[in-house]
Amino acid sequence: MEQINPVLLGFLGSLLAGLMTGAGALPVLLGRIPGRAARDASLGFAAGVMLSASFFSLILPALESAADRHGDGALPALIVVVSILVGMGAVALLNDYLPHEHFSTGREGPDPAALRRIWLFITAITIHNFPEGLAVGVGFGADGLSGGMPLAVGIGLQNAPEGLAVAVALLGEGYGRTRSVLIATLTGLVEPLGGLLGAGVVTVSQPLLPWGLAFAAGAMLYVISHEIIPETHRSGNQNKATAGLAIGLTVMLFLDVWLG
Repeated sequence: MEQINPVLLGFLGSLLAGLMTGAGALPVLLGRIPGRAARDASLGFAAGVMLSASFFSLILPALESAADRHGDGALPALIVVVSILVGMGAVALLNDYLPHEHFSTGREGPDPAALRRIWLFITAITIHNFPEGLAVGVGFGADGLSGGMPLAVGIGLQNAPEGLAVAVALLGEGYGRTRSVLIATLTGLVEPLGGLLGAGVVTVSQPLLPWGLAFAAGAMLYVISHEIIPETHRSGNQNKATAGLAIGLTVMLFLDVWLG
């Protein structure tokens, strides 16, 4: 496996992580749909995984890579800080300017405002799956299996509750079970595109490695703050969501040390 091209590893790793979105939606087909509190706790777990991955699998390696290239001092920290902010800003721009309205046209029955909210949520999941794939690709491109495997496993784990959330939202608006699972799966298939880009960039140009690692971390941190945590706190389940976050963070930390 270590001999496999890191770009191919980045693609395959991010593809498997993305497919976990569809796997997480499968309970919808079985008729077993967890309640809102359980879904918020699982999304909190997803936020914890992303938070841990951002720092331990991306930001710390970015600082080490920048220090190896530029030595001690303020410059490595400045590179990472700027890259984090640029990553957050990039996802913020996508979130603000990507059009969503066409998703709700032509539908009858459900309240249009509620339908828009659901598709905005689904589109937000799709948007933030790209930087997750980017993070996996950067990890494989930087350090092969040891760098990418913890990220692929961790992000795959946190994709499952997101897939379930998408499928349940669609099911509540009258979509069929199979169609709901299919759409949830498709939201995860943007990750291999990010994986290819991330692995390709850092493989071709090693000086971009700290920039790429920290950019991916910033993109995920924006998603945690702007999308996942507000969603988990919207229905009064913040205690369960926070417990889920704590479990997700520690599980990802353990995986990162064990697999890395």
